[in-house]
Amino acid sequence: MNEKFILLVEDNPDDVKLTLYALKEHNIANRVVVVSDGVEALDYLFGTGAYTGRDVSDRPAVVLLDLKLPRVDGLEVLRRLRADRYGRRQPVVVLTNSKEEQDLVSSYDLGANSYILKPVDFDRFTEAVRHLGLYWLLLNEPPPTGSGTL
Repeated sequence: MNEKFILLVEDNPDDVKLTLYALKEHNIANRVVVVSDGVEALDYLFGTGAYTGRDVSDRPAVVLLDLKLPRVDGLEVLRRLRADRYGRRQPVVVLTNSKEEQDLVSSYDLGANSYILKPVDFDRFTEAVRHLGLYWLLLNEPPPTGSGTL
C-alpha cells in the first residue's frame, strides 16, 4: 500500500507555509507535495510535463485545491480531473479565499468533495487544516487504485 500523502495546489507562499505549519503543529506528518499553479497540478496528477514518468497510481489521499491559480485556475483543474475515469474518484477539497457564490456552486457542480473558506484567523485556519488532515488521512476510506491514466 502506498504512503498516504497530500497534494497542496497553492500559489501563495504564505498560505503554503501556514498550511505546512498547521499540519506539523497538529502532528500530521504525512508527506505534502506542493505545486504552485494549475498546469503543475495537472502535470503531477496525470504524469505529464515535468512529472513525466511519475507513477500515477500513487495518488494523493486528498488534493487541497486553491481556485485562484496562475496559468490554469482551480475550476479547470477540477474539470479536467473529473473528466478522467480515475480522476473522478480523486478526493478534492477546495481550500480557497473565494467567497463568490459562483465559485462555490461551480466547485460542487464539478465534483468537489468539500469547499472550505480559508479562515483569516490563524487559530481557526490551523484548526481547519487539522480537521482536514485527520479526516482525509486517517478516517476516509479511499477508492481502490486501478489501472488507467490517473
